[in-house]
Amino acid sequence: MLAETICSAASAAGLGIAAVMAYRKRFLRAARIAAYSLVPIGLVLTGIVDWVAGIAFKPSVWIGFGLLAVAWLLFISTRAVENRGVGAGKGSKAAERAAGSDALAPAASAPSRGAALPATRTRAEAEPKRKSGPADDDFSDIEAILKKHGI
Repeated sequence: MLAETICSAASAAGLGIAAVMAYRKRFLRAARIAAYSLVPIGLVLTGIVDWVAGIAFKPSVWIGFGLLAVAWLLFISTRAVENRGVGAGKGSKAAERAAGSDALAPAASAPSRGAALPATRTRAEAEPKRKSGPADDDFSDIEAILKKHGI
């Protein structure tokens, strides 16, 4: 009963302020204030205020919220520990990532290696570097672009 009275008073005060704003020709602001002031009375009429008040004063509900919080913290902390690789057993993903290329066959193809090893060397890495002056540096970029396109 008290919550309904407070929400009704807040809505009436908000609508009064909205009327003053409309009188001052600030219609956009008045409409926005009216929208905000109708929310409390709408919550009362739909019964949400009674539902929230019923939840807020029951100890069993707060125990449930506490247990949900503990479960959430356990999920988050185990994910953080798993990502750091602490406590990784033999079959865990973190242990497999830590093993890296040791778990792969020596002649494994590039897709099976994934991110553990670089796939292949690029053409620029394969070609030997030649010493050149500053003028050759400008043309080397152009040459690389032309070779890339097969020209």
